[in-house]
Amino acid sequence: MRLFQNSGVYPSYLVQLNALARGASTFHERRGAFLADRYGALHFLKPILDGASDAFFTNGDDEILQRLWARENGMPKKSSLEGILLAQIEHHRAEVFYNTDPVRYPSSFVRKLPGCVRSKLCWRAVPSENADFTAYDAVLANFPSILDFWRRKGSRVEYFCPALDPVMSEYGHGERPIDVLFVGGYSRHHATRARILEQVAGLADDMQIVFCLDTSRLTRLAESVVGRFLGLNKYRRPAAVASIAKLPVFGRALYQLLGKAKIVLNGAIDVSGRDRGNMRCFEATGCGALLLSDAGIYPEGFTPNETMLVYDTGLECVKQIENALSDWDVAKATAVGGRARAEKLYSKDRQWISFNSIVERL
Repeated sequence: MRLFQNSGVYPSYLVQLNALARGASTFHERRGAFLADRYGALHFLKPILDGASDAFFTNGDDEILQRLWARENGMPKKSSLEGILLAQIEHHRAEVFYNTDPVRYPSSFVRKLPGCVRSKLCWRAVPSENADFTAYDAVLANFPSILDFWRRKGSRVEYFCPALDPVMSEYGHGERPIDVLFVGGYSRHHATRARILEQVAGLADDMQIVFCLDTSRLTRLAESVVGRFLGLNKYRRPAAVASIAKLPVFGRALYQLLGKAKIVLNGAIDVSGRDRGNMRCFEATGCGALLLSDAGIYPEGFTPNETMLVYDTGLECVKQIENALSDWDVAKATAVGGRARAEKLYSKDRQWISFNSIVERL
């Protein structure tokens, strides 16, 4: 199988990537810096991470990366990012196109793919009312309710899970000085999460609480001097949260933090009903932290009170934290069991076998 995988990067991470790849002057050097940092690696298929010769990876929204490839392959300077991506796919003679950035490259793009591409798959684990992915052979996700959404939109769907990054085994074997860690987004779309964070932040006087928040532009504006005069107070973070908030972290820097945390707090956003299993669940357990997440329906292996802890309310979340830290030996055993179970069920080998099975069924 000649595999082509396309992905994308958050604007917040792009700053970090540019620093990591400051000396890169070729496509391979910049892509190498990105892959070495492991950002998004739970979604990258095994041949990509192994550097297989019949597998090609790029971030189609990274203009610096894509224009390096275009220059090296004689494309005009004014080539569009879409045109460059199509040229890369044709140059690789890709047979399978797997896209984890389908909103940017929807059905209108898929219909332009060269004839060598036999199978077209994408990952989309949130609903997008205005998106059309029907030209893909299948939409992949690990939330049954989201798969139902895409099925109703006319797409074929397949259940598919992230997999632990093999380098996670390098992290989390020493002291864990952080009592509670939260890493994630903070915006007006995270109302429930915001209330939970405010209650947990109240523990900061007695515990080591670390929040690394990727705030929305509206939140940043609301907290600026100008925002205070625009009546945007409701979009500002509560004082308890803002006082301990740090900048967002990604890639290996995230793994390092997860490996230093006893408890990793997680909270889903209200787009998948009762389904649970976002990326942080896999990242936290993969780095050996105790996952504390909101109650719901989790993928296989994520079992409350066996491999993780759950909460229904903010008060219950705080109580779970206090109980776990007061008897850490028991809580640590739960974290160790969660890591072992995740390593068994969500390896890159098993993910690749599952992906191949999906392709064969198309």
